[in-house]
Amino acid sequence: MAGTDATTALPPLPGHVPLVAQIRSDMVESVHYGSYIVLAPDGSTLMSAGDPLALYYPRSSLKPLQAVAMVRAGLVLAPELLALAAASHSGATRHLDGAQEILALHSIDPVFLANQPDLPYGTAEREGWLRAGGAPTAFAQNCSGKHAAMLATCTLNGWPLRGYLDPEHPLQQRVDAVVEELTGEPITHASTDGCGTPVHAISLAGMARAYSAIISAPAGTAEAAVADAMRAFPENVAGEGRDVTALMRAVPGLLAKDGFEGIQAVALPDGRALVLKIADGGDRARMPATVDLLGRLGVDSAQLARVETAPVLGGGLSVGALVALPTPAGPSGS
Repeated sequence: MAGTDATTALPPLPGHVPLVAQIRSDMVESVHYGSYIVLAPDGSTLMSAGDPLALYYPRSSLKPLQAVAMVRAGLVLAPELLALAAASHSGATRHLDGAQEILALHSIDPVFLANQPDLPYGTAEREGWLRAGGAPTAFAQNCSGKHAAMLATCTLNGWPLRGYLDPEHPLQQRVDAVVEELTGEPITHASTDGCGTPVHAISLAGMARAYSAIISAPAGTAEAAVADAMRAFPENVAGEGRDVTALMRAVPGLLAKDGFEGIQAVALPDGRALVLKIADGGDRARMPATVDLLGRLGVDSAQLARVETAPVLGGGLSVGALVALPTPAGPSGS
């Protein structure tokens, strides 16, 4: 929406609740609102707060679903490359080389990449890139693995390479069908993600159903292939120093993917799944809320302690913390 005026109605605002507070020297400095839902393997609600049934754009947390659609359409990649197809990578050498390898395996000219050129997403990777005189490129952009995999899927099926991001393209139609199947929700709203890929509006409950289905799928399925690849190569899903990579390394068997605008999706090996949305779209509250919920689900505190959250600094020293706030423990609010 470009803006609002007297003749433009503001869409309904979700009923978010306080999830995380930033404490600086024993005072609440800021409060981040949001919503979440935690589902049991049978789809029943274990915990929820805020407005988990409202529609949200899941942004890059949609990538595992898109990867499932591609594998179902015939894409076969080594696990480290399949993890990259579901990644928001940092732009390390391994990530850029992997995206190029996906294209080379299918003799695809990089000119067909339609994602927006960008600098590497990771802080260290971006600084190194700039020191070397690098400029924005399609390969450096954090979704290049997914886009390379989309082009490979098109090649395998004889679909046009040009226009592969068009919502009416056969590839995107396949993705739509898988998104609706795994989430259990019809697509009623769609937009365009930052990289140019279609993105669908899905409830937090729908995304939790999808992640539960992906991690619980039997061996030999596209879902299992994607889940296994992401868990085996978490450094390709994000990168060194990234919290999603750290979380998957810390908790064996856990599947995790973040998305811009404060989205986090997690599935545990037993099929429980949680998805949360930070209302203001900021990133710093996402992992404190996630770690708190995982702790309430019984994940070992020593494992969760390995996952760093954003520091609260004053003069370079720690002067506070981001703290998850109490929210209902039961299914009320869902």
